[in-house]
Parts: sequence; structure tokens; C-alpha cells
Amino acid sequence: MALFKIKSVNTASLWTSAVSFVLVSVIMYTLNTGTVYSIVIGFIIALVSFFVSRFFTWQFVLYRLKPLYRMITERSVSTAEMNANFANRDIIEGMGDELTQWAEKKSEEIVRLKEMETYRKEFMGNVSHELKTPLFTLQGYVLTLLDGGIHDDNINVRYLEKVEKNIDRLIAIVKDLEEISKLEINVMNLNREQFDIVAMAHDIADSMALDAKEAGITLKVTSDKVIDVFADKVRIEQVLINLISNSIKYGVRGGTTKISFIDMFDKVMIEVEDNGIGISRENLPRVFERFFRADKSRSRENGGTGLGLAIVKHIVEAHGAQVNVRSEPGKGSTFSFTLNKYL
Repeated sequence: MALFKIKSVNTASLWTSAVSFVLVSVIMYTLNTGTVYSIVIGFIIALVSFFVSRFFTWQFVLYRLKPLYRMITERSVSTAEMNANFANRDIIEGMGDELTQWAEKKSEEIVRLKEMETYRKEFMGNVSHELKTPLFTLQGYVLTLLDGGIHDDNINVRYLEKVEKNIDRLIAIVKDLEEISKLEINVMNLNREQFDIVAMAHDIADSMALDAKEAGITLKVTSDKVIDVFADKVRIEQVLINLISNSIKYGVRGGTTKISFIDMFDKVMIEVEDNGIGISRENLPRVFERFFRADKSRSRENGGTGLGLAIVKHIVEAHGAQVNVRSEPGKGSTFSFTLNKYL
């Protein structure tokens, strides 16, 4: 809806004059005044009412337009342009609609700014929460060592190893924070090249075999064929590492994580499937959010930062694809995404 609409001040004044003329003529005629005389008097009064109504109507319009005029000039519309509109003494019918659209646009910008502020507060809250745990743990171990524990052979080496573990966790959090910050502001240049995705999966599985063994998980790459894809090799390696690491963290002892490939003509679908604890239906839409954990205590015990899946999502989307997840509590989860085979 327009803020207000007045097609023409002149039109409004003419209507006022016409009504005045008719009323005066009728009144004069009723009073038995001469017809010509009544018409002349009516015409004079109508003429005066035209200029008077025109003056007061413009005063009202200018009063109503003053704040809008200020708003428009603040958005860099030239004063000359606005003055020309006023000089014409004509308010274009669409002006109200234009101003309304502009006001709606500003309202949308305000909403986005509020969302960004909420995002910033949540981000800072999550960061402080994630950093607090390893920092407080570090402080506890270091204070114990300073209070004499450094000379106790039963705890000194063990506590120093725990200090190192928490420092590694802090470094991982900082690296992931730096990574997600770049990804969320689209600062990512993809260096696409042709490479064998199956060979990459085998290399990653070999490098993570020790972690999987400690968690009681078997890693299995279901193909030995050469399947070339055209993508950023470093980034896709990061995606696979994060997905496989995630499956190990949320797996069950004796479980299996399978990395499989589905040929889709000009694309390849990569799936990372496990038979772990799974994800509840209400949590599925949130798994790619920053710092979200379906099982918070378990993830922290395994050193997760809560940013791995968010990073996966951004990298896959930068390749023009989407990462999908299927999951059922107690039966496991399957994460999948596609890559192009060719340029």
C-alpha cells in the first residue's frame, strides 16, 4: 500500500472550486437573486476558493512530504530532482509505491542486520564455550604441576601429555574457526584438477586406520577402480577426512565405515556410510550448523570442534553440489555428495 496518493493538487483544487461554484449558485438562486448575478458571484467565489484550497492543500502535502523528502535525499537522490518534482506541483501516482518499496527494502535490510547481529552473538558465545573447556582443563593441569606435581614421577609425564592433548585441541579449534570464517564470507578459491577420487579415499583410510582401530571401527573402501573427478583436490580431501572422522567419533565398537562410489554418467556420488549411533529426526536439519553436536559429551571426549560438518557443507556447495544425510537412531548415518567427472 502506498504511503499516500494524490494525483494532482491542481485537480483537488478544481474540484473544490466546482463544488463552491455550484453551492453558491444554488444558494443565490434560492434567495431569489438574479440568475446572472448569482452566476457571477458564484464564479468569483469559486475562483477564490480554487487559489485558497490550492494553497492549503499544498501546505498539507509539503508537511506530509517533508520527512519523506529528507529520507530520499539521504539515499543520494539529487536535490535538483526533488525540487523539479515540487516545482511541477504534481505528485506522481507511483511515488507512494516507490517510497513504500524503498521502505520495505530498508526494513528487509534491518531484518538482515538483526539476523547478522544474532549470528555474531551466537558465534561468539559458541566460540567462548568451545575454548573454555580446554583452557580450564589446561589451567588445572598446569597449576597441579606448578604446585609440586612436576616432581612427582607418578603424574608429571601423564599430566604433560594431557596438556599437550588440550593444546592440540585448541589449535584444531582455532584452525577450524579460521577455515569456517573464510568459507562463510565466500573467501575460497577452488583449484580444480583431474584426480582419482578412489585412490584418495584409500590413502585417507590408510592414514586414519589407527584412529579407527582404537575406536573399534573398520574402514572399508568399496571400490578399486579408477574414478576421475574434476574438483579441488585439497578441499575434497578435507571433506572426506571430516566425514570419515565424524563416522569414527559417532561409531560403535565393532562397527564399519564404508566409502562407496556411484557412477552417475557425468557425475560421481560419494557416500560415507556407518552403522553407528545415528541421528534423530529432529536433529537432522541441524547437523551442518556450526558447533552443533547430536551427542555433545561424546564429541568433546573425542576432541571434536563441532565445525567439521559445517566446513563440509561449504566446500561441497562451493563445487556447485549439496551434501545430503540419511540417518536413523541406532542404525547409523550416510552422508553423500556429488562431484563432476569432467571440466
